This record gives sequence, C-alpha cells and structure tokens, in this order.
Amino acid sequence: MSTNSFPKIVISGSGVWTPSNVITNEELVASYNEYAAKFNSDHAAQIAEGKMAEKPFSSERFIEKSSGIKARYVYAKEGILDIERMRPKFPERSEDELSNQAEIAVYAAKEAMAAAGKTASDIDAIIVSCAYTQRAYPAIAIEVQHALGIENGFGFDMQVACSAATFGLHRAYDALVSGSAKCVLAINPELVTPQVNYCDRDTHFIFGDVSTAIIMERQETCTSPNSYEILSTKALTRFSNNIRSNFGHMSRATDAEPYAWDKLFHQSGRKVFEEVSPVAAGLINDHLASLGLTPKNVKRFWLHQANINMNKMVIKQLLGEDVKDEDTPIILDRYANTASAGSIIAFHLHNSDLKKDDIGVICSFGAGYSVGSLVLRKR
Repeated sequence: MSTNSFPKIVISGSGVWTPSNVITNEELVASYNEYAAKFNSDHAAQIAEGKMAEKPFSSERFIEKSSGIKARYVYAKEGILDIERMRPKFPERSEDELSNQAEIAVYAAKEAMAAAGKTASDIDAIIVSCAYTQRAYPAIAIEVQHALGIENGFGFDMQVACSAATFGLHRAYDALVSGSAKCVLAINPELVTPQVNYCDRDTHFIFGDVSTAIIMERQETCTSPNSYEILSTKALTRFSNNIRSNFGHMSRATDAEPYAWDKLFHQSGRKVFEEVSPVAAGLINDHLASLGLTPKNVKRFWLHQANINMNKMVIKQLLGEDVKDEDTPIILDRYANTASAGSIIAFHLHNSDLKKDDIGVICSFGAGYSVGSLVLRKR
C-alpha cells in the first residue's frame, strides 16, 4: 500500500526483551547426542530389522554451517537438556496470574513506549502478533492492555508464523491510516521453544525465545528523536506444506498424540530455502520499484532471521556478492530463529546510526508461505 495520498505514519519506538537463560550449541549437541545414543541402544533390535530409523548424531559444526546459529535465548532452560524430558518445563500459572506470554509482551512494550515517549493514555490499539499464542482466549493482547493500564481502544491477537511481526505492523499501519487508531502498540512475544522437537537432529537447534515491540503513530504526534516514516507496506502469501505445525485443540478430538513429531514444528528445509528465497527477493524488488527505488538505494536491510544462508541468498539476488555486513545485520547467531521477531530485533539493535532520509527495509519470510515488507525512511 502506497502512502502518497495518506497521512504519514511513523515507527517512533521499539523494544526487545531478551531471556536471561542461554543454551549454547555445545550444550544442545551434548544433550541431543546423549539422547540419540540411548535411543539407538534401547531400540537396537528394531533398528537392525529396519522397523525403526536410527537417530543420527549432531555436531556444533553441522548446526553452524547449516544455519549460522551459535546459541539461543530461552524462557525456561530446565527440561530442554534433560534426555528423559527433552522439552522446557513451565510451571503452570493460575488464571489470576499474568500469563507467560503476556509477561514478556509487557517487558518489550514498556521499552518501546519509553523510546517513543508514550504512556498508557496515548495508546488505543494493541496487536499481539506471533507464531503461537499460549491460549485461544481471552486474547493475549487484551491481557497486555489490562496489565499496562491502557483503558481506551482495543486489542487482538493474530498469527502469521514467521511473518507475524510484519503483518502485524501492516495492520497497525492500516488502522492509523483509516483513523480507527491514533497510536498502536504492536508486540511479538515469541515463546517458541515449547513447539520445538528436541529429539530431532534437523530442527532441535533452530528456535529461541524473545519478545519485541513497536510503537506506530501518525507523524504529527511523534516526539521521538529517532523515528522512521513508513513509505509503503507490501505482503504476499502462497500455500505450502513445507513448514508446518499441527498441534491444536483438534488433537484432542482426533485422539492424536500431542507430542508426536508431526504435531510439532517440522519442515523440508532444502525446499524452503530454494522456494522462499526468490519469492522474498522478488517481493522486495517489486516493493522498492513501486516507490521508484532499487535495492542499491537501501542503506539497511533488516531481514527475517531464520537461516544465514537464506539471508545471503536473498541479498545476493538483490545486490550481488559485495555487500557490507552492517548493511544486512545478523542477530540469529546469538538469538537463533525467533520466529517473527528476528527482523524486529535486527531493526531495534541496528537502526540508530542511520542518517536523515536513509532508506531501510524490514522484511519477513516464512511458513505459509508468507512474505511481508515495510520500506522506511529515517526522519
């Protein structure tokens, strides 16, 4: 959507909450390999008869080469490295307590509000957009609205897998342009580790937890010393089964095992790499062209942080080989894949040095397939 005939909308603040718990590749590999060795020993007869597949072993080199990930932050470390459990352990909270996801959303929201110079009375819309919400209702966004003391307006949740953050920002933009909101708080509380299959070599290392937040408002109300005008938004979706998660309330009705591998996150990684990269690069090219711009006009690309090889491929298709690291900042080496939040982390950590009128692009790409982008100009 072009902004030529619409009021100017700006991003005036951002926030990131990072968990205190870290799991390194070394720790994760040691745990997984111990589990794999025990599994292979316990099922040696079935494996020998061809009735069961042997668990392959992992390595730090394999993880870093295939993804660029060196470590990840996790909300709850307990249980993940326990070969008798292989999933995080979350003490269940009562219905009177703040939910885990609302808790981390509030942390990021407060930082974004402080950066934008906003209080609860300034905000009239809250969007919680992420890969998973920990319950269906009441909406996490409404819980966050209550926790922050935002008395006016509305809140809602939405899910668009790894494009949830950009699609959420698109909805914030639309609300501001239409006048249905005057200041929007868009939050991405990515609590992803409960959906990771830590018993699978090809996916056990991919995800980490984090929460990000963005304040968006009309230009005339912005008082932030560091803000970006949104020149345009663009999105695209195409159906694919190559990235999928099947866990949900229907599992109870179908008598399915809720922790079965096909109910947790799984993907055909090579197909995703080959199919999504050109779609993402094409959307960015088309988006920039609609504004009379080319990739060479862009000072910084804040790309989805799923896989370093995928990001390199997208940038190669846009700009060729010779691109400075600071032009396409990578944060997945220490954060891992944080679902939709990765591009927002990159933006939050690597935007303050840009100069007035510099152009930047936030872009996500992931399951769906879904691709979303925003073209920004530093004010």
